[in-house]
Amino acid sequence: MWYQTEITLYSRKRGFHLITDEVLSQLPELDKINCGILHLFIRHCSASITLNENADPTVRSDMEAHFNHFVPEQAPYYQHTYEGDDDMPAHIKASLLGSSLSLPITNGRLNIGIWQGIYLGEHRNHASKRTLVATINGEE
Repeated sequence: MWYQTEITLYSRKRGFHLITDEVLSQLPELDKINCGILHLFIRHCSASITLNENADPTVRSDMEAHFNHFVPEQAPYYQHTYEGDDDMPAHIKASLLGSSLSLPITNGRLNIGIWQGIYLGEHRNHASKRTLVATINGEE
């Protein structure tokens, strides 16, 4: 079985946000899959998705602090500056973290670690809604 849909995520402030429940609530088709893959792709170049710690929120704030240090704003060598000081760093962060995840499905549920969750990395100061393309492939 193949199934594909778009998931709209509401606007969030800059930072790393746990979106697992929001994604799963929009994918009731997952329940039908005994063995398969959920592929998520974010349709933006200034935001990312990744898998990481789902319990302690300080992990998300530490991720934001680290990436802001690792990829600073207003670096003197940036040429792409006309969309704001946060734009070029947002593109770099999105490339480093990635635009897609492939997650296993077993017996109608994501087969990820108990302490793992799906993160939206919002890298712009004033972002709008974000869109994910969710593709499910598997046997019912």
